[in-house]
Amino acid sequence: MEGKNEQRAGLLYGIGAYVMWGLVPLFWPLLKPSGAIEILAHRMVWSLGVVTIALLAVRRWAWIGELVRDRRKLALISVAAATITVNWGLYIWAVNNGQVVEASLGYFINPLVTIAMGVLLLGERLRPVQWVAVATGLTAVLVLAIGYGRPPWISLVLAFSFATYGLIKKKVNMGGLESLAAETAVLFVPALGFLLWLAATGKSTFTAGGTGHGFLLAATGIVTAIPLICFGAAAVRVPLSTLGLLQYLAPIFQFGLGVVYFKESMPPERWAGFALVWLALSLLTWDALRTARRNRALAVKLLATAAAAPATATPTPEGAAILPGDAAILPSDAAPPGGTTPAPDAATTTGTEAPNPAQQKIT
Repeated sequence: MEGKNEQRAGLLYGIGAYVMWGLVPLFWPLLKPSGAIEILAHRMVWSLGVVTIALLAVRRWAWIGELVRDRRKLALISVAAATITVNWGLYIWAVNNGQVVEASLGYFINPLVTIAMGVLLLGERLRPVQWVAVATGLTAVLVLAIGYGRPPWISLVLAFSFATYGLIKKKVNMGGLESLAAETAVLFVPALGFLLWLAATGKSTFTAGGTGHGFLLAATGIVTAIPLICFGAAAVRVPLSTLGLLQYLAPIFQFGLGVVYFKESMPPERWAGFALVWLALSLLTWDALRTARRNRALAVKLLATAAAAPATATPTPEGAAILPGDAAILPSDAAPPGGTTPAPDAATTTGTEAPNPAQQKIT
């Protein structure tokens, strides 16, 4: 029961995070005339202030000593901080330079990038439908490159940077608030140094733009921290495949804002490219739902078989035994729904374990 409540809470956290990210293009234009790098620096500085207050409220500090002593985890946190910095900065620049639609494309193709990283980095094997979806996504990128007259580099950088960020957070396996605090702490000193340099050279807009503008820049901490905290909280409660499905919410809102609110141009070839991306995502979603149903049915069958003979242990090839209540080993093609990245130590060549709510906490 506790596992179900955790997953339900994780689902709500995930929906909240992606809806907020979907609506954030409405906020960044309010910060003009500040440039993207100055806005980014304020995001870093004020986000640390927000998460510090949150940590004071919940009184969670023991993790800091553990993180400092774990060099591998500290290195991963630093890489995650650098990766999300690229994602944040480029996204702000794209929105404030009339590229909301292309930015939304980055998050549409992010699931395809996640699948590609699973194959290339973790040795996952894709099902036929997933191969078709990936091929369709590559075709869409080519069509869009022709339509734009260049590769959609904004979309590609956003997709790869956020997919990398999600993968690293899964390996770090820290709580949402703790991981965000660590990442912003890594970014704080260079960001503050840049803001002080802007002030010293008379290029800062923090005070020059008036009290209202300064307040909006300070609010970047809240705008940044809240959805990332929700994302981190969701990532440790639900499978990455579930986050992969939820993440469609953000680009849907962003695309709608780009076309309807910001009135960006959508020539026929751009519509064709987006249609191919949506087709690829539809294939992934259909395949994920079908595989999830098959996995559940197989897990129920195996548990029923085990319950019928509770005193008998079934030996595994390694000589171990599967007893009632243990995770059942599924066939090798039973990849997680959506084909998204499993935990680094998951079996990707000989089989994957049936979903176990107690073991599905990933970051």
